[in-house]
Amino acid sequence: MTRVAIIGCGVVGAAIAYELSLVPNLEITVIDCHQPAQGSTQAALGVLMGIISHKVKGRLWRLREQSILRYQTLIPELEATAPISFNRQGILMLCFPGEDMAQWEKLAATRRTQGWQLDLLEPQEVRQRYPQLGKVEIVGAVHSPQDGQVDPVVLTHALVRAAEGNGVRFRFGERVERINYLETESLKQCDRLETTQGNLEVDWLVMAAGLGSTPLTAGLESPVEIRPVLGQALQLRLQNPMGDGEIQPVITGDDVHIVPCQDSDYPVRDYWVGATVEFTGEGDPMEGDPVLLKQVLQRAIGFCPDLALGEIVRTWSGLRPRPEGQPAPIIGPLAGFENVLLATGHYRNGVLLAPATALEIRRAIAGN
Repeated sequence: MTRVAIIGCGVVGAAIAYELSLVPNLEITVIDCHQPAQGSTQAALGVLMGIISHKVKGRLWRLREQSILRYQTLIPELEATAPISFNRQGILMLCFPGEDMAQWEKLAATRRTQGWQLDLLEPQEVRQRYPQLGKVEIVGAVHSPQDGQVDPVVLTHALVRAAEGNGVRFRFGERVERINYLETESLKQCDRLETTQGNLEVDWLVMAAGLGSTPLTAGLESPVEIRPVLGQALQLRLQNPMGDGEIQPVITGDDVHIVPCQDSDYPVRDYWVGATVEFTGEGDPMEGDPVLLKQVLQRAIGFCPDLALGEIVRTWSGLRPRPEGQPAPIIGPLAGFENVLLATGHYRNGVLLAPATALEIRRAIAGN
């Protein structure tokens, strides 16, 4: 049995654990000092902007496409034991005056050649389909029916349950205190983790610890710098449903997302709204600016005026892991090590890219 340790059990670590659990002859242990789905995962909105992204080639498009394809099979696999809050109504991107619609037409044509669909809608058609939209001035919209949205916390717990059913061991409330490694003539090899609960011998180590990856890599004298970027969001509850009250697509525009809550009773009356993007200097307190969150809410109300009648039932925030000096995400070997893999620094795309990240790690360890 090949012994694999995964540090971190957010959505990325849980996806890796599940994907590896499908490979025979692996003994998999996941360690996290917290319970699953904490950190950036619990703060994410779970909007899967893959096909609607303007990435059309290269690594970032490949990861997006892999993830959207894997989600098509992953969700049914997980729903065999428990329901998953997965919105299959797609994403509606509002386009405002000054938007270059020719670029969207070009992207739609490219997606057709790649086997994907994007629908360009005229303003009148948008308002007919989505009566919850107010008088916000738009020049059209783009609907991506093959993208979607998933509850990140529900997804992570489902991945943990499924991986446990396949024999993965999860050790929560346990902290890695030291990573031991052997010096070889070429690359170093990690051989043992020292944790607050004892030692763990390993053949492979996967770091999926988000912001926690920085001190872990520094301890191996191969530091990877990841900075926190704060995001805030809120949940609104309406007395009366918007539109027809059925599940609608995620509505997005000007970097604001309006997400129907699928775990609420029909007709849908709860919506997530977010999220801010707040950079702070080193040493600054990571506290969200209420003014910025209010601006996001006001922009959302500009899209859907009925949101102004909603009661704020919850607000939350989280820190996204953004790599410093290199593009997000970081997936692959840690410099100088033969058997340490990074799966971290996903910034704002952790939920979107979790399946593709898991497949990349699976190929690195198992070759398939």
